[in-house]
Amino acid sequence: MSAPALIVGLTGGIASGKSSVARLFEALGVPVVDADAIAREVVAAGTPGLDAIRARFGERIIAGDGELDRAALRARVFADPAARRDLEAILHPRIRRIMDERLRAACAPYAIAMIPLLLETAQQDRFDRVLVVDVSRATQLQRAHARDGTSHDTLQGILAAQLDRDSRLAQADDVIDNEGDPQALPAQVARLHESYLARAACLRAVPQQ
Repeated sequence: MSAPALIVGLTGGIASGKSSVARLFEALGVPVVDADAIAREVVAAGTPGLDAIRARFGERIIAGDGELDRAALRARVFADPAARRDLEAILHPRIRRIMDERLRAACAPYAIAMIPLLLETAQQDRFDRVLVVDVSRATQLQRAHARDGTSHDTLQGILAAQLDRDSRLAQADDVIDNEGDPQALPAQVARLHESYLARAACLRAVPQQ
């Protein structure tokens, strides 16, 4: 099978449940390329990415084992918009290059690119569909704090750097509602899966120019 005929960009705010949705698609055999996982790869100890971050932000964001201190870096950049832009300039080209390579190599009718800041970084035109996992701001705060104990101030900074709910939904082609019972997720994913398979089949049927 050739490269996917359809690429879906999966996004949503912090603690919206993107990873849970991605795992459900993977269980259906859909390749998922995770920008966060690639971001960890490109800043591993000894990589040019980590060297560039050290040069910009100093040794205080390097942990004792030589790895990136993610909590320290996150607190720094979400309190300083200029620092966040500098970090994005270091990371995004590296992440995008690897992501594109892996999407092209995926052998499936369609594939998913999971990118938390897909809309904030104006990447929506790179994908055939934009799928948003939607929850309320109150739910984001509750789930994020319960998940990893992130402080209220840090969470507010993260949310301030992300699109508001209405703006995100306005740019969505498809929406998964994850506000309620998690048991409702599989049925929503299954419906979208069938829709995406049909779209991919139609695209493959169109003669290439």
